[in-house]
Amino acid sequence: MNTLVALSIAPCGIGDELAPAVAEVLKVIRASGLPNRTTSMFTEIEGEWDDVMKVVKDATFVLASKGIRTEVVLKADVRPGFTNMMQAKVDKVNAILEGEHEKI
Repeated sequence: MNTLVALSIAPCGIGDELAPAVAEVLKVIRASGLPNRTTSMFTEIEGEWDDVMKVVKDATFVLASKGIRTEVVLKADVRPGFTNMMQAKVDKVNAILEGEHEKI
């Protein structure tokens, strides 16, 4: 079943600069082959439920397995019968905004 997740995986207690640890997490996500997109606060991953959750687990444990306390924030959208929702949702909103802009 198609699943779109927005997640943040972050180490705790390693100091102020988190970018190197976050990069380790992102390597796992990007190597998964699942569609993904990273912004300044979250990463989105889309695919079948089991595949997505495996990536979430693997990405989390890349830090946790080193003894690093790891915080995970996850939001999931499970929508049967739909695919490419990572982009389609944004396209729908942009189309509405563009239509409203033309009316102004």
